[in-house]
Amino acid sequence: MPTAPASVSPFVPAVTAPAVLSIHPHWFVVRQNALLVRAEGTEVALPTRAELECLPLELEAAHYLGRLHGEDCFALDADTAQWPAELPAHWELRGLRALYEELGDELFAVAGRAIQIATFASTHRHCGRCGQPTVRDGVERCVRCPACALVAYPRVTPAIIVLVRRGNDALLARSARFATGFYSTLAGFVEPGESLEQTLEREVFEEVGIRVRNLRYFGSQPWPFPHSLMIGYFADYASGEIVVDGQEILDAHWFSSDGLPPVPPKLSIARQLIDTWVEDVARGR
Repeated sequence: MPTAPASVSPFVPAVTAPAVLSIHPHWFVVRQNALLVRAEGTEVALPTRAELECLPLELEAAHYLGRLHGEDCFALDADTAQWPAELPAHWELRGLRALYEELGDELFAVAGRAIQIATFASTHRHCGRCGQPTVRDGVERCVRCPACALVAYPRVTPAIIVLVRRGNDALLARSARFATGFYSTLAGFVEPGESLEQTLEREVFEEVGIRVRNLRYFGSQPWPFPHSLMIGYFADYASGEIVVDGQEILDAHWFSSDGLPPVPPKLSIARQLIDTWVEDVARGR
């Protein structure tokens, strides 16, 4: 049976900061979907509060995220901050994908949460119904409109991702979105009124023209690019021939586990699906 990703996390989420903060909190300063980091050679670090106090930022407006290994975590939306024309030496803004190796799994996961919450704060300063300024709720992770009482929560967009097997082979495709040309599993967003299983069957048929059967849930992964929740499955080939549209999917083939093309990095659930399939084939499953 497929092995799902681990679900136990050392991060404890919360909305309200405790009265006494930890000694070394983590600060995630977000501007234009990038994080402020101190980079010196190969070393990358998040800023401290003392370092941030030297920049024109409203630190009191930060969003409390929770605790990672007992250390408090904060997200600060800096999109409207009076940003300096040039950052001090060794400070820079970096996209989240580029920080995976430097931050490690645990900080990377919290950084993804921070970017999603900061983006939510940036895009929900005004009510989507009446246009009035919103106020942050003190208990829930949401904003409220004091004029019309509309409540808005951070957006989470569900999407399925699936590795289709035909015997010991797996179907991998190259998307037009992949700048580096690697091959990956198929994926697609859930439409209103669909179940996850209906989405999977529809997306596979639309993207490569085949039918699948025997769907097996694998696991899920938050994917903050910008706010997806990837729900992973295995499925078996049922019928049809591979036909790609040449626009969204440029190429697709059946691959053996010992003849893989370039595949996604280890941070993704797509890679977890591929690695699990390779292990299963090696074990005769």
